[in-house]
Amino acid sequence: MKTINLHDKYSQFNNYWHPHQIAVVDDMQVLLAKLKGEFVWHSHEHEDELFQVQKGTLYMQFRDRTEVVKEGEIIVVPKGVEHCPKTDEGEEVHILLFEKNSTAHTGDVTHDLTQTKYPKI
Repeated sequence: MKTINLHDKYSQFNNYWHPHQIAVVDDMQVLLAKLKGEFVWHSHEHEDELFQVQKGTLYMQFRDRTEVVKEGEIIVVPKGVEHCPKTDEGEEVHILLFEKNSTAHTGDVTHDLTQTKYPKI
């Protein structure tokens, strides 16, 4: 039961598309990540994901549209919906994620960017 300084936590890592766990709330994990470029098209069959943009602009691509998520905004990606996050060319975006502990990073897709463990910071 201590406060968590997000700016301090972001300063502890530099890798992109690699979430770091900062807290657990029941069966949900709270993750921080830095994003740059385009990720992987994927979905999560049984889990929703909540993305909050802390810095920059996130483009959440869906097969039928792209949603622009600006600093201070959130977007919820419902379970089963294919999506692909991306950023503007060269822009570093910081996000806060809420997802179930069981959520696989890239769903059923295996890619070079897929992470199987999230470091706790």
